[in-house]
Amino acid sequence: MLTEPLIQQLTELRLRGMAASLEQQLASPDAGRQSFENRLGLMLQQEIIERGNARLAQRLRWAKLPVQACLEDLDTRSARGIEAGQLGQLTDLGWLREHLNLLITGPTGVGKSFIAAAFAHAACRADFSVRCFRLPRLVEELARYAAMQKRSALYRQFAKADLIVIDDFGLTPLADATVRDLLEILDDRYDRKSTLITSQLPVDQWHGYLGDRTVADAILDRLVHNSYRLVLKGESMRKRRTVAAVNASPKAKQR
Repeated sequence: MLTEPLIQQLTELRLRGMAASLEQQLASPDAGRQSFENRLGLMLQQEIIERGNARLAQRLRWAKLPVQACLEDLDTRSARGIEAGQLGQLTDLGWLREHLNLLITGPTGVGKSFIAAAFAHAACRADFSVRCFRLPRLVEELARYAAMQKRSALYRQFAKADLIVIDDFGLTPLADATVRDLLEILDDRYDRKSTLITSQLPVDQWHGYLGDRTVADAILDRLVHNSYRLVLKGESMRKRRTVAAVNASPKAKQR
């Protein structure tokens, strides 16, 4: 069989990795010295890599990470209260496989959103499905589905995601309907899926933030008691970067 039709057939079958590998082999002068099994193995390996990359790209598009981040970029040298042992315990994603939660708290600017995005990115790489929301955007999404009378459909979407990230929890007051929505979402996920929350509020202030005692008790029971906690401290990383940039400027060096 001619090679061009073969490559075209592989492409039509969506075996693009195999097609690309075959083209590479045909362009290599050493290809003829390899056995059929080796050449087929290389083609299959390239197909697996191609599909893995496509699946990761799709998961990242669906996740909508708040910032581009990965665990390898985490700055553990800054004094933010991150212990190397604790971080190592979390980066293996065992908590995600065990359907536990992760709560990241600390003052503004210490990197909560970046760390949350890094964990979300790692989850996507490990083939978990992820959805990320800032709390105000989540409230808007809940209101939109409620207006269309499709709130249950949104609950089902959330229930399927292996990890949901809720960023900036506690910044703005929540309506009673939103608090009840949160209870429904977390109840569906309890002991089945994981939730990651970032907040400037310490966990012991979440009950007062949620307001209604009965609903708050139910939410925290499903969220807090089966969770890991990462409590960050220190000054704002944004402020630190700004000061460093100013000090590194030519004008600063002339002084």
